[in-house]
Amino acid sequence: MKKNISNKIHIIGSVGSGKTTLARGLSTKLNIPYYELDNVVWIRHKNGDIRRSEEERDKYLNTVINNETWIIEGVHNDAWVSNSIENAELIIFLDIDYSVRTYRIVKRFFLQKLGLEKSHYKPTFTIFLKMFKWNKHFEQVGKPNFYNKYGIHSNKILVINKKSELDSFLKDLDYNRI
Repeated sequence: MKKNISNKIHIIGSVGSGKTTLARGLSTKLNIPYYELDNVVWIRHKNGDIRRSEEERDKYLNTVINNETWIIEGVHNDAWVSNSIENAELIIFLDIDYSVRTYRIVKRFFLQKLGLEKSHYKPTFTIFLKMFKWNKHFEQVGKPNFYNKYGIHSNKILVINKKSELDSFLKDLDYNRI
């Protein structure tokens, strides 16, 4: 039997968990636009990014949320993101192992420095080091904070811990689209 496919999906996870890759893939598969929360926070420019004011950021995010379909991905789970999480029909929490995320951070940095992977930011050594800090912070603070704030939405949270679980979810998604 065919299941309803979610039209409003929020993906959360740490740096290196696969949020953007999953959002991009689901966007193509479901024909739903995806948005990166980092691009909600920052206005991207060749000469350097400019942080949106809180008012601009919130207005932009609410404009996205008011659409009929969207996929929003990001590490953020602060109060300004709560409308996205609450309005999502499906919340995918990529709770990938810390060591796997660490490996992906290293791999991404080298691929970006070699020009084999694009990024919205300049891949500096400073940013590289910050990613380790952000990864650790998410593990110690962000993850518990997510469950404390948004655990009430457990009926629509899908926790994915490893690639095999993600593959199974995507296979089910393909099956339910037939």
